[in-house]
Amino acid sequence: MDRTIVIAVPAPIPHGHRVEVVERVDDSGERVVIGVTDLETRIRYQHAAATPGSAAWIGRVLECTLTPSRAGVSTTLLVDPVGPGAAEADIALRGADAAASAVTEEALRWGGADRTPEPEEPRFW
Repeated sequence: MDRTIVIAVPAPIPHGHRVEVVERVDDSGERVVIGVTDLETRIRYQHAAATPGSAAWIGRVLECTLTPSRAGVSTTLLVDPVGPGAAEADIALRGADAAASAVTEEALRWGGADRTPEPEEPRFW
C-alpha cells in the first residue's frame, strides 16, 4: 500500500529511488516524518534529530512534488514501502562487496599480481 509523506524541506528525490523514512509518534499519537534518506545518492533530508522512539522503514519513490509557500518549500512523496527482506538483502550485499574488496587487497598484498612471470622456454621448430 502506497504511503504519502510530507516533509518540510525541499527534497527533490527522483522517481524509482529507494528511500529510508524515519518517523516518530508525537503526543497526539500521529506519525510525524522527521527525515528521509535517499539510499541511491546517500543524501539525508531531515528537519529534526532522530530520537530513541523513532522508527525507520524503506520504500521506493513513485512521485515527488515540491510545493513552494511563504513558509518555505515542502516536499510530498508517494512511496511504495518495501518489505524488510529487501532491506536485509541490501545490507548483505554491501557486506559481500566489502568482503570481496578486502580479499582482493589481501591477495595483492601477498604477491598475487606483482610477481614477474617466468621466462618462456626457447622453442624448437
